[in-house]
Amino acid sequence: MRKKVTKAIFPVAGLGTRFLPATKSVPKEIMTLVDRPLVQYAIDEAREAGIKEFIFVTSRGKGALEDYFDHAPQLERELRQKNKIELLETLKSTNMDSGAIAYIRQHRALGLGHAVWCAHRLIANEPFAVILPDDVIAAEESCLKQMVDAYQETGGSMVAAMEVPKEKASAYGVLDVKEDMGSLVSVNGMVEKPPVDEAPSNLAVIGRYILSPNVLRTLNKQKSGAGGEIQLTDAIAKEIEQGNDVYGFRFRGQRFDCGSKAGFLQATVAFALARDDLRDELSGYLREMLAADQAAQ
Repeated sequence: MRKKVTKAIFPVAGLGTRFLPATKSVPKEIMTLVDRPLVQYAIDEAREAGIKEFIFVTSRGKGALEDYFDHAPQLERELRQKNKIELLETLKSTNMDSGAIAYIRQHRALGLGHAVWCAHRLIANEPFAVILPDDVIAAEESCLKQMVDAYQETGGSMVAAMEVPKEKASAYGVLDVKEDMGSLVSVNGMVEKPPVDEAPSNLAVIGRYILSPNVLRTLNKQKSGAGGEIQLTDAIAKEIEQGNDVYGFRFRGQRFDCGSKAGFLQATVAFALARDDLRDELSGYLREMLAADQAAQ
């Protein structure tokens, strides 16, 4: 019987320089879409997929991230005394049980592959997920849940994939497709940030993975790749070279790149418009802004 995926690694050691000066004192993962930080969307997605153990690969200055998941007894007490039960339940949903969450330091910025490798002692010989909180995915059924269900049928390793314009492929890891089976594609190889004219397809890897523990053993010996960093894509490509199955998974949902300012703003608007308590007021404001812009032109 195939082992269940119950552990997830969250690489959150980055400095968030694209969001300075905000990230001078606030970890990027704590920045909020509407009223929830990026990392909460990632945690909720992992929980829906059946993840039980949450491993954060952090760096210096991420203390606020750890505090976010801790209990806040004084705040809970005040909400209870004021009978703000709905807010109290929302607050409690951010708490993580003791032992369910672990933090590991990545002392040097050596790339995503190295960040994942830092957690190898907590993974042992089990399949595991990797979630990049910068990639926020709006979906009826969470992206990782879709992948976990597919993984139970396929095994191997799996990456979330989406089609991108050919001219933008050089910004992603790109799949060399062996066989296209609809939502699943079997993979011949993967190329990290290829030149536009050398991209093997327009099917790009985004920040959700289910990986075999073999990948960690490969990362243990991996040399630096594109950008002088240890690339997770290169380690997954080694799986293919060794005859192990790797699949791309076309998820159902909309991905927002919240590692960029434009993507973060787009996600903020999209998630706000999906809220019954915000939709009318925000959509009215947007219509007014559009009308004013058209009049000015």
